[in-house]
Amino acid sequence: MTLAMSWQAWSEQDGVGLAALVRSGQVTPAELAAQASAAIALTNPALSAVVEVFDDVVADPLADGMNPAGAFAGVPYLMKDLGPTMKGRLQEMGSLLMKGQRAAADTHLTQQIRKAGLNIIGRTTTPEFGVCSSAENPAVYVTRNPWNLDYTTCGSSAGTGAAVAAGVLPLSHATDGGGSIRIPAGVNGNIGLKPSRGVFSIAPALSDLTGLVSIQGCHSRTVRDTAAFVDHCRGGAPGEFMPYWKADEPYTQLIERDPKPLRIAMSHEWGDFRATPHIAAELERVGRFLEGLGHHVEWALPAVDIRAAFAAQTTCYISNFAQTIEGFLARFGLEQPPADLIEPINIKIWEAGRDISYAERFRMQTVFNTTARGFGAFFEEWDIILTPITALPTPRVGTTEYLTLSDNPSVLDWFDNLWQNFAYTPLANLCGIPGISLPLAFNEHGLPLGMQLQAKQADDGLLLQLSAQIERAIGGRWNDGRRPGVHVATAS
Repeated sequence: MTLAMSWQAWSEQDGVGLAALVRSGQVTPAELAAQASAAIALTNPALSAVVEVFDDVVADPLADGMNPAGAFAGVPYLMKDLGPTMKGRLQEMGSLLMKGQRAAADTHLTQQIRKAGLNIIGRTTTPEFGVCSSAENPAVYVTRNPWNLDYTTCGSSAGTGAAVAAGVLPLSHATDGGGSIRIPAGVNGNIGLKPSRGVFSIAPALSDLTGLVSIQGCHSRTVRDTAAFVDHCRGGAPGEFMPYWKADEPYTQLIERDPKPLRIAMSHEWGDFRATPHIAAELERVGRFLEGLGHHVEWALPAVDIRAAFAAQTTCYISNFAQTIEGFLARFGLEQPPADLIEPINIKIWEAGRDISYAERFRMQTVFNTTARGFGAFFEEWDIILTPITALPTPRVGTTEYLTLSDNPSVLDWFDNLWQNFAYTPLANLCGIPGISLPLAFNEHGLPLGMQLQAKQADDGLLLQLSAQIERAIGGRWNDGRRPGVHVATAS
């Protein structure tokens, strides 16, 4: 098959750039889809990042209702196999239990993505129900980090993290209930924005506060792609519970200007959680870099009870996931999770959370409230807080302590161990504030290490504006200009 572009040219274009090529008549959406499909074929044997390619949509980009007049003009896009559904398409959620399950309807966000001109050509991997930090069940698939195949992509947006990093396509769908956009962005070298609550629709399946810890988004390789994605896919469905707000101006315009000098707090010490000395040193280096851009940077931390916040977040996850699993069991007429179809920790989550009382949920929500108020007060004084994405280096493939395949007898201990590494991302979900991972550092093993910027609720534009300033300052050379070992430009 003759491709429309060389792999070098393909990997140098972002989504906005590809859309411009389509509009100028230099390439067609079908040619872009064919190129992305070929990129998957090149890299997927090593990475296991993509579960399925929709060959009918590759052949005909209009087959599922993509709007060719949208901002992205037919740029190919992959959907994480979790969250938004696509009518008639499989959604298996990384679970043997869900094999063969097809969605009855599109969600609102799916419609928004297609309206924006993104051509959804397939599904990317996720751990079972998105619960753990790596898509790593050998009975389903094992997704590997393109920088070093001995290491995980983390998760839960595992396949998206690997595919974007490997140059398969410029942007791809991700979800984030406690870091699942930002963590895999951080360890794969992508840009990953978790937007504020009230940006992307979660209709029709979720509505209230319990659903709103999880938010939608994407991975990209340029700030303008993420800005364009937010601009053109945001907004709630009719009757959606959450008030959906609009930005004062499109982010694609906002990012063309540098922000004013900002007050940036910096910390890697969250309660009992600490980064390794190497990661702490990388954080300090990035802080000094931001000072060089004219911002004021110093060590500071919100005055909140971090341990209480994580305990509440754990209660939220256990009760939410337990009800998710309970719903699947009811669908299949099962009274208990089958041990051969659901992973051990997810069974323990179901056992621990199916009968959580309203009183426990109320106590959880009270801590959510006090924590969010603490962060709110902090952002009255500070514009940004800078942290690493992880406290520890990227785990190797097969590190079962972080997986729902773990044999840990205590689900609480399993979650507590998770927080030792992934300490810096979950509270943004609890508070509904935005956070972005930027590929500005490397960990002890030479793999990418994302640096996280967080801001007050609805200050997503400020995060993107600062990110764009950083991108200009480094000449667009994220990851210090390096590419992973598995990449379309070298795999061919």
